[in-house]
Amino acid sequence: MRSSRPDEDHNAAATGASMTGWEFAWMDGLAVASEPSWSYPDLARPLIRRCASVLDLDTGGGELLAELAPLPAHTVAVESWARNTPAARERLAPFGVEVLTELPAGEDEFELVLSRHGRLPVADIARLLRPGGILLSQQVGSDDLAELNDALGAPPPQPRRWDAQVVTAALEAAGMRVIDLREEHPPLTFHDIRAVIHQLRTVPWQIRDFSLQKYERELARLTAIIRARGEFTVRAHRFLVQADRPT
Repeated sequence: MRSSRPDEDHNAAATGASMTGWEFAWMDGLAVASEPSWSYPDLARPLIRRCASVLDLDTGGGELLAELAPLPAHTVAVESWARNTPAARERLAPFGVEVLTELPAGEDEFELVLSRHGRLPVADIARLLRPGGILLSQQVGSDDLAELNDALGAPPPQPRRWDAQVVTAALEAAGMRVIDLREEHPPLTFHDIRAVIHQLRTVPWQIRDFSLQKYERELARLTAIIRARGEFTVRAHRFLVQADRPT
């Protein structure tokens, strides 16, 4: 069987399966991601079970929130990305979850705020949480897949530092108390250049000016590395924070 040329690999990735929400099943077999040592769903479930109200920020297509069911009667999800909002509403409707495109305007409304790989607007979270309420968030840090940007000669994925220390300071400044904090850099291994391209197309903020034409030479060079080594490994950047609003 003949090997495909780099430009054929690029075109195949460019026309790959579309993605809704945060599902990356298209990459199965082409890339292997390691999870952090903690399990965000396992931490979220017991918190949800003892709450009467939940807010899920940047819910994507609602995949994870649906997996965490049963949900409290007052559960609200926020998803502002137009590509994801219809999918979230369709998936979460059977659970009675209202999907908004903006943060609620009230105060002291929720016992639990969740945010997995989404925004962390600490002032709004402090406003929306009831006294004694809990925030649980798994964040993508500013060093996420930075080696991929370096390999392609692209700017860093985020212009500002975003890590556990920065978030702790912001939460404390908003009057919240951090009760659990963890930070890790699990590996992500690409076995095919198509997975690299699909990653960059579905997570466009990794390299904001990415296009096949602009990065043609760098992609060809990375293709050669992957074929010679069988893989190209970079590090993700994840941190978990749990905080409460003191009574």
